[in-house]
Amino acid sequence: MLSELDKRIVRAMQGDFPICAEPYKKIAQEVGIPVELLLERLTLMKEQGQIRKLGAVLRHREIGFSANVLCVWVVPEERMEKVAANMCLNAAVTHCYDRNTMPDWPYNFYTMIHGSSREECEAIVDELAIENNLSERRLLFTLKEWKKTSMSYFTE
Repeated sequence: MLSELDKRIVRAMQGDFPICAEPYKKIAQEVGIPVELLLERLTLMKEQGQIRKLGAVLRHREIGFSANVLCVWVVPEERMEKVAANMCLNAAVTHCYDRNTMPDWPYNFYTMIHGSSREECEAIVDELAIENNLSERRLLFTLKEWKKTSMSYFTE
C-alpha cells in the first residue's frame, strides 16, 4: 500500500521531468519534502516493486526523426545479454526487449529504431545484424502513431 506521501511523489514524478541542474530537488520542493527523502522513497518504491522504472517518452517526430521501425530478431538465448548490451550502445536504438516466442513467431528480441528515413532505419538494422552476427529478423515499420502518453496515477 502506498502512503499519501508516496502518492504525492508519484503524481509529481509522472509529469514533465524538470530540465534543470537539480531536477529531483525541484520535484522535492513541489512535493514539500527534502530531496533526500524523495530519493529515499523512490528507492524504496523501486525495491518493493511499486515502481518499475523511470523513463522518458521520446516524441521522435518532434525532434526530427520521421521514420521508425520495430525490428524483431531471433537471438540465441546464450547470446542474449551480450547482444542486448551491444544494441543498447547504438544511439538510434531507443528500446530493447526480450520476449517469449510462439510456435509461429520465433522472434525473441525487439528493438525500436529511429531514423530520418526508412532507408536509414534499414541501414541501421543491417549494421546491427552484422555487428551482432544475426541473420533472422523482421522489420515492422510504423504506419501511424495512435498514442504517445504515459499512464497517470492518483489524479483523482
